[in-house]
Amino acid sequence: MVKDLSVFLGDLRLDNPLIPASGTFGFGMEFLPYFDLDILGSLSFKGTTLAPREGNPVPRIADCPAGMLNSVGLQNPGAEHVLTQEIPALKKHFHKPIIANVSGFSVTDYVEAVRILSAEEQIALFEINISCPNVHGGGMAFGTDPAAAAEVTRAVKKATDKPVYMKLSPNVTDIVSIARACEDAGADGLSLINTLLGMRIDPLRRRPVLANKVGGYSGPGIFPVALRMVWQVTGQVRIPVIGMGGISSARDVIEMLMAGASAVQIGAAGLRDPLVFPRILADLPDVMEEYGIQALRDIQRVE
Repeated sequence: MVKDLSVFLGDLRLDNPLIPASGTFGFGMEFLPYFDLDILGSLSFKGTTLAPREGNPVPRIADCPAGMLNSVGLQNPGAEHVLTQEIPALKKHFHKPIIANVSGFSVTDYVEAVRILSAEEQIALFEINISCPNVHGGGMAFGTDPAAAAEVTRAVKKATDKPVYMKLSPNVTDIVSIARACEDAGADGLSLINTLLGMRIDPLRRRPVLANKVGGYSGPGIFPVALRMVWQVTGQVRIPVIGMGGISSARDVIEMLMAGASAVQIGAAGLRDPLVFPRILADLPDVMEEYGIQALRDIQRVE
């Protein structure tokens, strides 16, 4: 029996729940040699800031058991370049709605970047990364304080007519309070989790492996943490949640949807093996059959 893989993010219908996570898929072109991009449900392109950024010094990547560390530092060509160069190139190969991931270091940064990118029709929704340090708030990330998260949410909502999803950091004591603050401020949805803060040390050189000393830990090792946070948040908010963090198989996808997510993003697994996307897509119907699932959107959050 044919399985229905379609899912909804609010009013936005996706053919399937698979979305490459921002920061792991570039602007899509790098993956053209591996598979037809149109097999994806959508894609969240590389985190974009108002002005171009060179990112952090190298080394930026460190291997870890069950994952990896990265401290790329939001290297990107800036919102104007993405609008006029990257998206037009992507349009030739990807013909579905895309997700614009936006980062900033002040509320004004977020607002101006979103205003620029809102001109692009293919952008179906904005994913606002609030794990960035607030330069006007002492350097603490916007996503670690409910009031700051709400402030960014309200400002971005005023700057665009497109749906706004807030991407939450797991490096907090109470992610539910952050999620609720974003929902109360008008967020149309949430994305979680971003990377966990981690570190590796080179014993021979007696110094951190990363030039930035610490970085974001991602990969299969964080899946149980991500699942727990998605489950906690979806039990307390009414807006859609895109779940991510360590997903690397069709069974992981089903598990994340059972935690309450409406769709999923896959990051580190795709960096290690780009063919993980067509493989999961091919495996999903068999796993659905095993669990007695006819349509993914009919999956109920477990209590």
